Amino acid sequence: MSEVTTVPTHCPYCALQCGMSLRAGDAGEFPVEVVDRPDFPVNRGALCGKGRTAPAVLSSRVRLTEPLVRCPDTGALRPAAWEEALAAVADGLRRTRADHGADAVGVFGGGGLTNEKAYTLGKFARVVLGTSQIDYNGRFCMSSAAAAHQRAFGLDRGLPFPLEDIPRTGCVILVGSNLAETMPPALRYLTELKENGGRLIVVDPRRTRTAEQADLHLAPRPGTDLALALGMLHLVVAEGRVDEDFVRERTSGWEGARAAAMAHWPEHVERITGVAVPQLREAVRMFAEAATGMVLTARGPEQQSKGTDTVGAWINLCLATGKAGRPLSGYGCLTGQGNGQGGREHGQKADQLPGYRKLDDPAARAHVAGVWGVDPDTLPGPGRSAYELLDALGGDVRALLLMGSNPVVSAPRAAHVEERIRSLDFLAVADVVLSETAELADVVLPVTQWAEETGTTTNLEGRVLLRRKALTPPPGVRSDLEVLHGLAALLGRDKGFPTDPEEVFEELRRASAGGPADYAGISYRRIEEEQGVFWPCPDEDGPGTPRLFLDRFATPDGRARFVPVVHRAAAEETDAEYPVVLTTGRVVSQYQSGAQTRRVAELNAAAPGSFVELHPRLAERIGVADGEPVAVVSRRGRAVAPARVTAAIRPDTVFMPFHWPGEGRANTLTNPALDPVSRMPEFKVCAVRLERTRHTSTEAPRP
Repeated sequence: MSEVTTVPTHCPYCALQCGMSLRAGDAGEFPVEVVDRPDFPVNRGALCGKGRTAPAVLSSRVRLTEPLVRCPDTGALRPAAWEEALAAVADGLRRTRADHGADAVGVFGGGGLTNEKAYTLGKFARVVLGTSQIDYNGRFCMSSAAAAHQRAFGLDRGLPFPLEDIPRTGCVILVGSNLAETMPPALRYLTELKENGGRLIVVDPRRTRTAEQADLHLAPRPGTDLALALGMLHLVVAEGRVDEDFVRERTSGWEGARAAAMAHWPEHVERITGVAVPQLREAVRMFAEAATGMVLTARGPEQQSKGTDTVGAWINLCLATGKAGRPLSGYGCLTGQGNGQGGREHGQKADQLPGYRKLDDPAARAHVAGVWGVDPDTLPGPGRSAYELLDALGGDVRALLLMGSNPVVSAPRAAHVEERIRSLDFLAVADVVLSETAELADVVLPVTQWAEETGTTTNLEGRVLLRRKALTPPPGVRSDLEVLHGLAALLGRDKGFPTDPEEVFEELRRASAGGPADYAGISYRRIEEEQGVFWPCPDEDGPGTPRLFLDRFATPDGRARFVPVVHRAAAEETDAEYPVVLTTGRVVSQYQSGAQTRRVAELNAAAPGSFVELHPRLAERIGVADGEPVAVVSRRGRAVAPARVTAAIRPDTVFMPFHWPGEGRANTLTNPALDPVSRMPEFKVCAVRLERTRHTSTEAPRP
């Protein structure tokens, strides 16, 4: 890239996919520098610290620049040539298939992979390996909201409207989201909402920076969001606030949902949630009396063993008040990972084919098999979900190819998952850095990053975007598409796995055509000209769809479906031995498992390590002061981190961020109990006890 060239692209981190431009920097830590891109409508030039420092991870000082192969004599990883490394991966996968069958080989992807990579990974698993055992870490993020979307509306897109609609609605209920830290540039939409006279209700057991912006903050006990939504719906009915015309004309199933809600009277809900009845009534009044309104959920209500029903209850509240399928109204999920939306649309989920088609649908199988040039009968059926796949490692699944994920830090019951990964016969990891999971691999393949490759992502609005290559990667680095192409050839498939991302996208368009997530009318040219194209977009001459459901919902009869749900307890409630609730989340200066952000000095200075947030009354009860080490113990393990004492959290609850490995690893503690529909683990609530400890780690936080 020449010094005068500026390349428009997008941030590699969260699902906002903020617009930025890159131009040549000095030859030091930042090979390129970030330039504001105020014309891009999502962030309008604003960036958080992670986005501004993203080029630091491009430095050869912190990233992988050559393949690594484990030496059988020493057990250490050693540098190797690409030919040796790819041959070792192909041999490990081939040998496992021969000895144990195709389903003994697993594939684990990531919500940060581009659409082209996610599509090719799913195709590789099913066509080359013939395995059903593929899933991805997005199962840990948006799967409950996706399942609830499908049940109610017949279609899952994170937001059925663009972000620009949020400031113009009358009332927003934000459930389990701390936008100020997880998506800082998006906070302006809530600020503008209030400036325009709209009201903001935040539901969170912590008084976060986002909750401080609210007109009304509801702080329920973790794991009780379902009861809270049902209690609000009860009051909507009892106070005569149901939009009877909307319910009659555009929905089905109301009587069952109504009956279920009436079993959750306000005083009963107060006992379950800890939210006082007057606050419940005020929330209902604010939402119901607004002419338009939205409910937006994030991981708080979704990462529960009843996450699908919880999201469904909030959708029922929208439907009963007529706040769906109309301008400036609706339910939306604030998707988390950079390509969390596109990553769940194009085939790396256990039950899915490209275009958000179902793998067990004969018509879907026939269409995609036709694009791939294979017999539909050769495509395997649905496999295990993410945690179930990880739990099966070393048992039914003997070898694993992993791309763009770090489950040693990010998976629930992480110590157990680490044990299962260590028990594999063979592990290959493709990543940009030597993550905690990559450290356990037999072969590590260094792959290109966001600024070194071209590809599309789909942000939380359903807007398909184009990241453009801005610089040449180091000589020892290849793209994921090149990795899959090379492995396919070594395993007997010389064709069908191109390395050019635009060629892959053209095939993805054909594979998705006619499916729920139809990209057939989207091209690289259109994306650049239109600042992104909203799917579904079936016709290259027709518009995209920024706003869904205004005329009909995506169900067979065009009606939204109420789903009757009732509150149930978390999979693990507190008791005398484990009397405190643990919930987990993120901080502003780190991202996901921290594999990349922990390598950025500026971000580590702001957030150097894990901590335990607890209320002063709880701290006094166990005799721990602010900054002192405290042990958090669950039925699955023990984590130690400094106490952060604050009145901004419920006295019965503690919070830990999940970005760090080692003794402060929050996911050592979390419960893998799964939602029966989405197979989402219950990250957001488990029972723990706190213990004083004299041990203070002298180990510096790991990069």
